Amino acid sequence: MGAKKLLYGILKKMKFLPPEIYMPIYYEYYLGKKLDLKNPVEFNQKIQWLKTYYHPDILTKLVDKYAVREYVKEKVGEHFLNDLIAVYDKASKVNFDELPNQFVIKGVHGFHFNLIVKDKTKLNRNKARFLMNKWMHKNQYYRGGLEWAYKNVPPRLIAEKYLEEMDKDVILDYKFFCFNGVPKFVQIDLERGVNDQRAFYDLDWKKLDLHKKSVKIYEGELEKPDNFDEMIQVATKLADKFPFVRVDLYSIKNKTIFGEMTFYPADGRSDFHPAHYNKILGDMIKLPALPENKKEIKEV
Repeated sequence: MGAKKLLYGILKKMKFLPPEIYMPIYYEYYLGKKLDLKNPVEFNQKIQWLKTYYHPDILTKLVDKYAVREYVKEKVGEHFLNDLIAVYDKASKVNFDELPNQFVIKGVHGFHFNLIVKDKTKLNRNKARFLMNKWMHKNQYYRGGLEWAYKNVPPRLIAEKYLEEMDKDVILDYKFFCFNGVPKFVQIDLERGVNDQRAFYDLDWKKLDLHKKSVKIYEGELEKPDNFDEMIQVATKLADKFPFVRVDLYSIKNKTIFGEMTFYPADGRSDFHPAHYNKILGDMIKLPALPENKKEIKEV
């Protein structure tokens, strides 16, 4: 490891640094490229810009997996929401005896806070409670690269209905990349946590050669869901006027179910391949102008 990489490895732990100083360090440490916040070009460079300057209060609501339900209900209707079983403000309040045999518990305030229970009789309750308690003491803003939208999300847990598809151990996850309110393509994750694979399709259902080195490419062809057009419509309404947001949906027996909204995929530190896509996708994000004499944008 070079001296600069070592230095940046130390500096990236200093979350107290002003974001305009911290983000270029964080970005270069992970991607090995310079970040000019005055002239971001590539997709991940613009994600770092959005973390630094784009701070409408509604983002806090939309990344909160519980609070976002109200937004989804208003925008597209309650029938697109998964069934909510319970909400908890402490891990100790989770009563497994009151939950059905199959359920999912999520931490609303960060990534990968998911407990998927297919058979409650096989659940190690002490281990599960330890894990949930651990989630409740984490803040995604400080855990990652100062992802602003998560900074003030109150830590909570929600229990939801367990979703499943016929003949699949893990449901497909459809992630719509939306630029200034318009979905442009979809990332489809398969067998997450079992045999992670990924494919990208445009909205005409043509497979793209786009990929990320961190996840295996799915080599086959996926069948287009019958409700794909409806999924596009839902993603469009939820994306509204945001410069960028990824809207995650599920298709269960051709029923569209909302997953979550993400403003900083992979924390803006994982490039696309082939490399030219980083600029192509960056060009799709039209960044708003900073108000005169202001250091952040508070309006959508």
